[in-house]
Amino acid sequence: MRLGNMLTTTVTAGSLLLAGAATAALHPEPAAASATAAPAHHRPAVLGKRVIGHSVRGRAITAWHLGQVGKPKVLLVSTMHGNEGAPRQILTRLRDGRPVRGVNLWVIPVYNPDGFAAHTRKNAHGVDLNRNFPYHWADLDGGYESGPRAASEPETRAMMRFLGNVRPAWVLSFHQPLHGVDLDTKRPSFAHRVSRHLDLPAKRFTCGGACHGTMTMWFNHRFRGTALTVEYGTSPSRRLLRERAPRQVLAIWGAHRTSR
Repeated sequence: MRLGNMLTTTVTAGSLLLAGAATAALHPEPAAASATAAPAHHRPAVLGKRVIGHSVRGRAITAWHLGQVGKPKVLLVSTMHGNEGAPRQILTRLRDGRPVRGVNLWVIPVYNPDGFAAHTRKNAHGVDLNRNFPYHWADLDGGYESGPRAASEPETRAMMRFLGNVRPAWVLSFHQPLHGVDLDTKRPSFAHRVSRHLDLPAKRFTCGGACHGTMTMWFNHRFRGTALTVEYGTSPSRRLLRERAPRQVLAIWGAHRTSR
């Protein structure tokens, strides 16, 4: 689809989100955990989990609910690009560790499970999911293949529905390997705060020219909350990802783990 059809695709994708929101309103979830399963005894931090959708090849995309209901609502997303899987360790350590206090936290460690399984940037249709969202979508080819139309991919539509239902105040999307925190967001002061806590430089990412169809752009345009991109380096250490970074992430919102 060419650029002349962008308006049509945006309206179509917007209608999809509104329909999902209307369905959620008709079937509200209990505030306690918004969960589909009881927490496992070996994951004391988990309040519940939700399969938000499935990949092209039918793999589940799972969001885990942690922390405290009533506190600031935060979503952490990793492995949007299947070959950028290292930061997922931050999210899995938060999920598998001690209970979290001071934040109402959702984590999606692997957003692109087909790409992760194949160790490729794109999904099983060969689409870069971070160019497929219906805000400033453009018909891109090559390394940034954006799909036949905005929100063409099941993974994109699943994330749109989930964000429309949960409506977090803050979203961090973890990537590699550019080593920094993106300043191109609606609240640069928040980006600087994230930069300080994660000990990463604040910078502007150009997407190789101009950014089109990214998740953070779409979220920032549609919702009151703030989303931004966090990039770790090519080979961040295991100790950083599994020990320091989980504490650093929680500290952004003054949150912490319990002592036991």
